[in-house]
Amino acid sequence: MAGRTLAANLGWAVMESWIAPGLPALPGRGQRLALYDSARRDVYPTGAGPAGSSTRGVEVDRRTVYVCGITPYDATHLGHAATMIAFDLVNRAWRDAGHEVAYVQNVTDIDDPLLERASRDHEDWMVLGMRETALYREDMEALRIVPPAHFVGAVESIPAIVTRVVELIERGAGYRIDDGSGDVYFDLTAAPRFGYESHLDRTAMLALAAERGGDPGRAGKRDPLDPPLWLGAREGEPAWDGGTLGPGRPGWHIECAVIAIDRLGSELDVQGGGNDLQFPHHECSAAHAEVLTGVEPFARHYVHAGMIGLNGEKMSKSKGNLVFVSRLRGDGVDPMAVRIALMSAHYREDRQWSDDLLKAGQLRLALWREAVSAPSGPSGMDLLAVVRAALAHDLDTPRALAAVDAWCEAALAGPGPDAQAPALMESTVDALLGVRL
Repeated sequence: MAGRTLAANLGWAVMESWIAPGLPALPGRGQRLALYDSARRDVYPTGAGPAGSSTRGVEVDRRTVYVCGITPYDATHLGHAATMIAFDLVNRAWRDAGHEVAYVQNVTDIDDPLLERASRDHEDWMVLGMRETALYREDMEALRIVPPAHFVGAVESIPAIVTRVVELIERGAGYRIDDGSGDVYFDLTAAPRFGYESHLDRTAMLALAAERGGDPGRAGKRDPLDPPLWLGAREGEPAWDGGTLGPGRPGWHIECAVIAIDRLGSELDVQGGGNDLQFPHHECSAAHAEVLTGVEPFARHYVHAGMIGLNGEKMSKSKGNLVFVSRLRGDGVDPMAVRIALMSAHYREDRQWSDDLLKAGQLRLALWREAVSAPSGPSGMDLLAVVRAALAHDLDTPRALAAVDAWCEAALAGPGPDAQAPALMESTVDALLGVRL
C-alpha cells in the first residue's frame, strides 16, 4: 500500500523538451508536403484542403502532428532515432512551406515495461524513467531534432485521462471487469470502423495484440481485442487517484488519445510513429479519440516509419541487439553522420544498420563539409528546388541526398557559376535535412 499511496500523492512536474536548433531562412517557399497514409494506402497531400480553405473552422496554414514517443526504460536506440528523424523532416518541410506547426509528443512514463525493468534491475521506476528521458532529450538535441511544442508525460496527464475514461463509461463505450480488479476496458462495438487504419483480419489482430502488450486472453472482457482504459491498483505498483474509477493507472492507448485531442483538437493532420505502433496502438487510440469527439478520422494521415534491424534481425530490447545513440556519441561518432546514414533509405522502409552504412554516412558528411568550403558551385537555387521537391513527395531522402552529392562533386571538380551557392547549399541541408555542416 505504501507504494500506491506515495504515487497517488506525489506532485508530478511537467515534462520539459530540449533546446531547439536554429533553422536558417531559405529563399522562397517549399512545396505542399504529400505523405503516405496507412489507412488509405497511398500518398496524399497533407492538410485540410486547398491553400486558403478551411475544414471545421481550422485554417490550413496550421499543421498538427502527434508522434508517439518513448517508454523510458532504456536508452534511445537507432529505431527511435530513425522515427524521430522522419517526423522532424515533416516538421521542417511544413515550416519551409510557411505553415505554423503544432507538434506534440508524449512520454509513456508509467507502463508495464518500465515497471518490469525497474523491478528486474532493483531500481526505483521514477528514477529510471527520469534518467532515460533526460538521455533521450540529449540524443534528440544532438541529432538536431526540432523539439515538440508540447512534450507531455503520461503521469502529468492522468487527471485528464480519468475524466475521459469516465466519459467513455457514461457513454457505454467503457466497462468495468466484474472481478474486483478495478480494471476498465473499451468496448470495441462503440467503434464500428475499428480496423480501417491497419486493414488486418481478426486473426492477425489477435496475434499482434498478444505480441505487442495487449491481453486478448484476459478473462471477463466482452471481446478479446477490447483494450484497457484504466488498470486498477496492484500490490507493489504505483497508482493514482482515479476518482470514481478507483486507484490505478491509465492504459497506453487512451493516454495518447487524450494528450492528442487535449493539445491539438479533434482531428490531426498526422498521427505518427514506428510501423510497429500501427496495430494495436494507433488503431486503438484513434478509436478512443473518435468516440470521444465524434470526429472521423482522428488523423488525416496515419504515417509510419520503418523498423531498423541489425545483422538481419529487427532491433529490439528483447533480442538484446540495440545500437544506442548515446553509445555512438560516446564513441566519438558525429551525430550528423548518424542522421545522414538513417536518411539514406526511405523512411517507410524496414532497413538494416551496419558499420558500412555508418561509414557511408561519415564519408558523405565529409564530402559535404569539403564542398561547402568551395568558392563557388552549381546553382544553389536549383539544388534547393530539387531537395524541396524530393522531400515534398513522401520525404524522398535518397533523392534529396543524391542531389546534394551531385552538387558537391561538381563544386569540387572546379569553379562553378554561382558564388553564393555554397552558402545556400549549407543552409538547405541544415534547414531541410537537419544536417549541420
